Amino acid sequence: MTASTETPIPADAAGPATYAVPSTATRIRYRVLGMAVLLAAVTYLDRVCISITAPAMRHDLGLSQVEMSFVFSAFTLAYALFEIPTGQWGDRVGTRRVLLRIVTWWSTFTMLTGAAFSYASLLVTRFLFGAGEAGAWPNVAITFSHWFPLRERGTAQGIFFAGAHLAGGITPVIVTALLLVLPWRATFVLFGAVGFVWAFAWYRWFRDKPEDHPAVDAAELAYIRNGRTYGAHGHYAGADWRLLANRNVVLLCLMYFTQVYGFYLYITWLPTYLKEARGLTSLTLGVLSGLPLTLSAVADILGGLATDAMTARVGLRLGRASIGAASLAAAGLFLIAGTFVGNAVAAAILISLAAASSNFLLGASWGTCLDIGGRHSGLISAAMNSSGAVGGILSPILLAFVVQHFATWSAPLYFTGLLYIAGAVCWAGIDPTRSVTE
Repeated sequence: MTASTETPIPADAAGPATYAVPSTATRIRYRVLGMAVLLAAVTYLDRVCISITAPAMRHDLGLSQVEMSFVFSAFTLAYALFEIPTGQWGDRVGTRRVLLRIVTWWSTFTMLTGAAFSYASLLVTRFLFGAGEAGAWPNVAITFSHWFPLRERGTAQGIFFAGAHLAGGITPVIVTALLLVLPWRATFVLFGAVGFVWAFAWYRWFRDKPEDHPAVDAAELAYIRNGRTYGAHGHYAGADWRLLANRNVVLLCLMYFTQVYGFYLYITWLPTYLKEARGLTSLTLGVLSGLPLTLSAVADILGGLATDAMTARVGLRLGRASIGAASLAAAGLFLIAGTFVGNAVAAAILISLAAASSNFLLGASWGTCLDIGGRHSGLISAAMNSSGAVGGILSPILLAFVVQHFATWSAPLYFTGLLYIAGAVCWAGIDPTRSVTE
């Protein structure tokens, strides 16, 4: 890696007052954020669709509850396996080309999900879908590391995830309505086609770095460069896999495992839980199934703003860690409380608040990956997201077996709540001011 031609800002810099963007400067970085939000929305249209169509798919393909849980996890297994290589690929060649490939691939296999004719064909299709989507989040993080100064990264990440979760929140309602007029197979074809439109627009307009984009003026470029923690002109020197043993990285991975383990409860089995265990049906079921992600969209933005504001006030370490720890602790308490409530709607609301609380930390956690990762941000982000994907693999499978064995939904919900609290403890040892190369 060559030396930077920029002067990095201190890792614990206070924030916005350090360097103000001129009022006449361009705002192309916000358009980049807008494209990323659209990407997030398309991703969750495709991910969440299967949780609503699952009953019809099980009926047509003759699948048991446990077999369907393996279908859910086939996506996540491939996602985990290919996450780090694809994140590293983005570090090496840039996100313009990598995200083009990712979106084109996953859109293809979303459409092919509608062609599944057996358990085996559905497993293979969803595995390949996960392989294609792997690396999307780390490559967006790499994009933000080039296009946004440190003082705006938490907010950018929060808005990005809000796009994902808002789309995920309204997807159950959309799919429920579509299933009244279309077979479940057609919904996958419709949603998959949307991704090709995004991929065309992205490759045509986006550039990997702001200095390469013709619409970025000198004032905006200076503002972005001044607020980055590393230079933009060095060369990628290959991933150092020893970085994954760094204490910060290990704790981030353990923390994110708990967050995603819980999150997959909401996007896989929650509709079935609300129907079978709580007796909800029809439109009420569709609305409450999407409520965790709808509330999460608000939490994403507020959490991103909060971590940037806290960083400006009390420094980088507390600005990230306090938000992360409080988020997971609250999520655990809300989820456990939801299992004790007898009223079905009240229980769904408490579970939704747990989901929102757990996602309040996304700006802080992904911002931390950029804070400590530098030129290895893709690798570090992918490592954290891969550990989360392991939680995503285990979550639907363990839930199905526990419910089948104990004939109750309470046990897996209690366990997930306690896991959230364990994740909160991990934040005590995470220090975003210490780079992985120190």
